[in-house]
Amino acid sequence: MSPPIASGKSESGTARFLGSASSGIMELLIFHPVDTVAKRLMSNQSKIFGDGKTTVESRALLNKIVFKDAANEAFMRKYASLFPGLGFAAGYKVAQRVYKFGGQPFVKDYLNTHHKSVFTNTFGEKTGKTIMHATAGSLVGIGEIALLPLDVLKIKRQTNPEAFRGRGFVTIVKDEGMGLYRGAGWTAARNAPGSFALFGGSAFVKEYMFHLEDYNKATFFQNFCSSIGGAIASITVAAPLDVVKTRIQNRNFDNPESGLNIIKDLIKKEGFAGFFKGLTPKILVVGPKLIFSFTVAQQLIPFFDKALKN
Repeated sequence: MSPPIASGKSESGTARFLGSASSGIMELLIFHPVDTVAKRLMSNQSKIFGDGKTTVESRALLNKIVFKDAANEAFMRKYASLFPGLGFAAGYKVAQRVYKFGGQPFVKDYLNTHHKSVFTNTFGEKTGKTIMHATAGSLVGIGEIALLPLDVLKIKRQTNPEAFRGRGFVTIVKDEGMGLYRGAGWTAARNAPGSFALFGGSAFVKEYMFHLEDYNKATFFQNFCSSIGGAIASITVAAPLDVVKTRIQNRNFDNPESGLNIIKDLIKKEGFAGFFKGLTPKILVVGPKLIFSFTVAQQLIPFFDKALKN
C-alpha cells in the first residue's frame, strides 16, 4: 500500500512504472526478512511468554517460531531462512507497488472529473479533496485481490513451506486453480478500510498540517510526515482482518478453513487481543517500509520522468 499521488503535473506512465517498480524492489530486499518474522508471529497460536515458561524456554520457543528449521543454525543461516518465497514476494511486491502508484491517480482523476461535486458538496472543499483521495485508494485496494495468488504463495512459503510438498509454481497454479483466491473476500474487507486510512491519512496531513494545494509539491519532510500518519492509521485499522487473512492463506492447500471459523477459534483460544497479534512489529516494520517505499518512489518517479524527456 502506498500513499497518494496528488493532482498537479502528471509524470509519464513509464516514469511511474520505473519509479514504483524500483521502489518495490528496494523495499523487498531490505524489509522482506522482517515481514517473514511478522507473518510467522501472526500465524503462531501458542503463548510465547507466561504459562509458567522460564525466560530460557520462552526465548527458545520464540527462536523456533521465527527461524523454524534454522533455529539452531549459525547467524547467516538463520538470516537466510527469513527469505522463503522471495520469488513470489518479488512478483507480488513489484506488481503491488506499480498497481498502487499507477492506479490510484487514475481513479482519483476519474472521481475528480465526474464526481467532484459530490465530495465537495458533502464534505466541503478541503475535506472533500481528502476523502476523494481516500476513496480512490480504497477502490484500488479492493481491486488488489487480482494479485492475491502471488500473496497467498508468498505467505505460505514464509509460514507453511510444507504446503508446497516439492511442487513448483506452475504445478501449484494448475492444481489449485481458484483455490489461490481463498480469502479474497477477507482481503478486500481488509484492503478497503486499510487503503482508505492510508491514502486518507496521508492526504489529511498534507491538507491540514501543511496546507498544500498541490500534493506533488510536498517537500521530502512533508512527504515523510504524511507517510507516517497514513501508515500507522492503515496498519492499525487493518490489523484484525489482516490476522484473519493471514491464517486463511497460510493453511495447507488441502485443509482450508473459513474466516468465520478462524475468528471463532481465535476469540475462544486467544481472546480479542489475538486480533492484534503482530501489530507492534508491523507498525515498527511495515510503517517504515511504507515510508521508505513512498519516499523512494517520489524521488525516482520525477527523476525518471525528467531523464526520459531529455
